[in-house]
Amino acid sequence: MEPAWRQQGRGRGRNQNTQDERPRPPQKEKAVLAAGRGGRGLKAEPSPDLPQAGAVQSKFEEIQRSNQAAAKRLVESQVSSSSSDEDESEDGSQKEGQRGRILASTFTTYTDQTGGDASALTRTGQYVSELFQSGAVTCLICIASVRRTQAVWSCSGCFSLFHLPCIQKWARDSVFLVSSVTDEDFGQKEHPWPCPKCRTEYPPSSTPNRYTCYCGKLQDPPADPWLVPHSCGAVCQRQLKPSCGHTCLLLCHPGPCPPCPKMVSVSCLCGKAKPLPRRCSNKAWCCQQRCGRLLACKQHTCTEPCHSECAPCPRVSLQSCVCGRQKAERPCASPRWTCEQVCGAPLSCRNHTCEQVCHDGACPLCPRSLSRSCPCGKTRSSLPCTEEVPPCGDTCDRPLSCLQHTCSMRCHRGSCETCRQEVQKECRCGKHRKKTACHKEYLCDSKCPKTRNCQRHQCRRKCCPGNCPPCDQSCGRTLGCRNHKCPSVCHQGSCYPCPETVEVRCSCGSSVLVVPCGRERTTKPPRCREACRCPPSCHHPSREPHRCHPGPCPPCRQLCLMPLPGCSHTCPQPCHDLVLVRCQQVQLAGPWEQPSEPAFMKKALPCPPCQVPIPTSCFGEHEVTPVPCCRQGRFSCERPCGRPLACGNHQCSRKCHLVTDGNQCEVCEEGCSKPRPPGCPHSCPRPCHPGDCPPCNQMIRQRCHCKISMLYVECTKLTAADAQLKVQLGSCGNQCPKELGCGHRCKQVCHPGVCEEKCHQKVKLRCSCRRIKKEVPCSLSSQSSLQCDDVCREQRQRVSQLKEAELKAAEEEEQRRLQEELEAFEKRQQRGGRRNKRRRREEVDDEQERAARWRRRAAMVLVPLGGVLLSAAIYYLLSTP
Repeated sequence: MEPAWRQQGRGRGRNQNTQDERPRPPQKEKAVLAAGRGGRGLKAEPSPDLPQAGAVQSKFEEIQRSNQAAAKRLVESQVSSSSSDEDESEDGSQKEGQRGRILASTFTTYTDQTGGDASALTRTGQYVSELFQSGAVTCLICIASVRRTQAVWSCSGCFSLFHLPCIQKWARDSVFLVSSVTDEDFGQKEHPWPCPKCRTEYPPSSTPNRYTCYCGKLQDPPADPWLVPHSCGAVCQRQLKPSCGHTCLLLCHPGPCPPCPKMVSVSCLCGKAKPLPRRCSNKAWCCQQRCGRLLACKQHTCTEPCHSECAPCPRVSLQSCVCGRQKAERPCASPRWTCEQVCGAPLSCRNHTCEQVCHDGACPLCPRSLSRSCPCGKTRSSLPCTEEVPPCGDTCDRPLSCLQHTCSMRCHRGSCETCRQEVQKECRCGKHRKKTACHKEYLCDSKCPKTRNCQRHQCRRKCCPGNCPPCDQSCGRTLGCRNHKCPSVCHQGSCYPCPETVEVRCSCGSSVLVVPCGRERTTKPPRCREACRCPPSCHHPSREPHRCHPGPCPPCRQLCLMPLPGCSHTCPQPCHDLVLVRCQQVQLAGPWEQPSEPAFMKKALPCPPCQVPIPTSCFGEHEVTPVPCCRQGRFSCERPCGRPLACGNHQCSRKCHLVTDGNQCEVCEEGCSKPRPPGCPHSCPRPCHPGDCPPCNQMIRQRCHCKISMLYVECTKLTAADAQLKVQLGSCGNQCPKELGCGHRCKQVCHPGVCEEKCHQKVKLRCSCRRIKKEVPCSLSSQSSLQCDDVCREQRQRVSQLKEAELKAAEEEEQRRLQEELEAFEKRQQRGGRRNKRRRREEVDDEQERAARWRRRAAMVLVPLGGVLLSAAIYYLLSTP
């Protein structure tokens, strides 16, 4: 067998084909590995065969690269899942990436020593990975998840995590129950307490009383998101097992420490080969040479390959028994054997033979030749071995089986008889006493009413002395998992946690998560990367590819593609074989009633009508419109029909319709709408007809040119007349009633248009004083005028002088009246009441100032004003301060 470090890699990701074995190098080659990473203390020795040394070095480097690749794959397997996973969110990918970085930092110090080989980290990596999975780590005492912020304790035997308060209570209860079994040693001895899972016993002094990290260096480690939960982040440095003198190189971690990765120089098991560099955890190696050591049989040598201790000799040889009478073929490993025959050799007395079975050496002396005693042992005598010692005749007095009385018979051979004396005996429980034979035990029929150590069942043993035996019934209580019952013997306190484990599988069964019994109800199924294998529940042959998941599959999103009835098309809607439909809920009478049907039910809905558009023309072929296939057929476009009617002048005004024998276009009921001759306001009296209309014979009623008289003219004459005849037909023959611009009536006969502005009516002209007058034609009155003479001028002058005299007299009268009123006002002001001298003086000054101002204003205002404005001026002067 070649050394393990030279064997082909069997780690994860390596080639596992065992047929292509690497050639074993010669035993005499020298190690050429220089001291480097993982190989401290190695000394390079000169090798006589340098090419072979180079081959060993190249093989070692190849294995090292393979180990590094396997370590990288191990770390990547713990990192975030592939980016092609459509069912994982971005936050989940970030958490997986952080987990991978934490695992990589924890294992880096170890993989640096092993050159990247992480095959020995599988078990430790499993413990670390479970800490990051929600619900994977469970306290077996309270059956609850262990969170990273809670204080925990880790068992050194099974490495299970427990809540610190739970394990403290467990240890106290276990010690109390063991101490309370008997009252004698209660509290006197220190009883160990076991681990709830692996039953590893711990002394009472090892009861955890503080929360520490896994390596025990840090108390109350903080919850760091970038470290393993409950870890201090420092190097573990615990002594490795089996003890080799080295310490653990991983960061503070849960679970067992991995094998020692250090490189040491050791010889083979037999010690013949020269030392080679080996891993400390796998330093025992075999040089494949023959052992050659002398075996315990002292006849043969060991033919096995290199090993530590030789096995017993496997060969068979002819060997004599101990007494030498018989020979047989027996294994060399067991040369001493007996033939099972009585010796039979004569003893030294020559009267008896040896009665021992096959033995070696000389036979013993004859037992009868020694000093012998009588049967009761009171008398001794020396007689020949051929004679028997007779009884002495005295009372036997040997103690009987009761150890209280002696035998009363004479000295005799053989065993003494049973003691038959009657004594007063107390029963075992001490409640009753009775005379009975000494050799008989007296047991009363009273049943023990005490409770056994389980504190649940009574003893019920007859005549119990008080040390009731432990309860032999099964406990039978339901464990915390709610699935099993306690199989232990009936006991006090809490039952041990259920030792069973349950596999929580994904829907397809590919991914398995092992959880303690009882946690399968609350543990989510593990995330599976396999495709869902559930058969389709609709008419499609297969489901849409999606990952394995718990619960029912999502609704099918494939197109229905079922052939629709009545056409050649398929259903383009998503699959509707199983659709959640809200049920009609019945009004409940009260909260005590439960709904008889669920709120939603899965039902198969029929395919909707075909909506494929098909070009279809309307009844009147006005348009071609795409119509859904389910409503295929000609239709009405709601436009007017437009077909020509029988009259040839109009079209059908009905909405677009289908023309059949029983559904023809409408009959034209319109009047004739052909254009009339110019000027004819009448319509054709005939209904709508083909051809020309007849002449119009109706009379037209119209006013004359002067708009006073009504004239009746035949429509044909009026429309056929020229312009001059139309003027004659429109005149009534009377004088025009219109007024000219001068105000006189037009003298012409009724005529169209504007009257002539030249008026010949006689009008009178006067001078400016209207004393002189003259008659002239109206058209010339604007051009003629009459001037006043001297008489007219003298009359105007006399009138103006009279008016000026009257105005002057009125002004003087008005000024006099104002002066009188002013004087009266000043008098009233001077006659004031009695007042304070100072105040009155001030008021008089104010009044005088006001009077002075009033005079000045009156002088300015009253002179130009007339008598009419006197009162207004007085009011203004009085109101102004």
